[in-house]
Amino acid sequence: MRIAGAVRTAAALAACGVLLTSCGTSDEGAKNDEGAGRAKRAGASATTDLKRIPDVGDRLQNKIPKNSRQVVAVYGEGEDSAKSTVVLYEKSGSTWDKTRSWAAHNGKKGWTTDHRENDKRSPVGVFTLTDAGGVLADPGAGLPYTQSASIQAPRYWSKSHWHDFDYVIAIDYNRAKGTPPNDPTRPQGQSKGGSIWLHMDHGSGTSGCVSLSKQGMEYLLKSLDPKQHPVVLMGDKANLEG
Repeated sequence: MRIAGAVRTAAALAACGVLLTSCGTSDEGAKNDEGAGRAKRAGASATTDLKRIPDVGDRLQNKIPKNSRQVVAVYGEGEDSAKSTVVLYEKSGSTWDKTRSWAAHNGKKGWTTDHRENDKRSPVGVFTLTDAGGVLADPGAGLPYTQSASIQAPRYWSKSHWHDFDYVIAIDYNRAKGTPPNDPTRPQGQSKGGSIWLHMDHGSGTSGCVSLSKQGMEYLLKSLDPKQHPVVLMGDKANLEG
């Protein structure tokens, strides 16, 4: 069932004893001067009637659930690069349409197929998207949305990071679905890391999350629909094509 714009209470979070510590930290504060140009090039023309998600090999292509009709593809520039491009694909009939793209960042050390706590790399793979939230009020999200101050970035972080979690979409990597994004449950154990999110960009690499503009986050929050079973497909060029 779609829970349009549902808001969980901050009290529920407090009851969990939630403390956000793991996602999006970075000691780099450089602005993403070339970001707008990368997004413009990536989204220069809409591509429709695609038989499959472009530039993705069979290994990951086959992991997209058959009932999924929305794919957020994160195309990393390289295995050790923090730069990437986010593209939203939506299925129309039996084919995919590229609807929007944005310049983005991923883990500051790049990508990995074996993500570990604090390795500063983003996990490669296909993951469902079931929950969202943020410090700001629900902008009209299709996914269940939790607004809570407990999601905000710690104030001992650099000021450039303070708005990272104004909007968040939880990536279902080592987390319990159906819970607020900052729920601390780690089904695969703490060593495998967690709190891997889509969130707002601060202009440089993250601790493992994927970050994009506020406008991009608002668009995704309003577009992703639980009835369409959205997923994120993410990785560097070599791993995506492999």
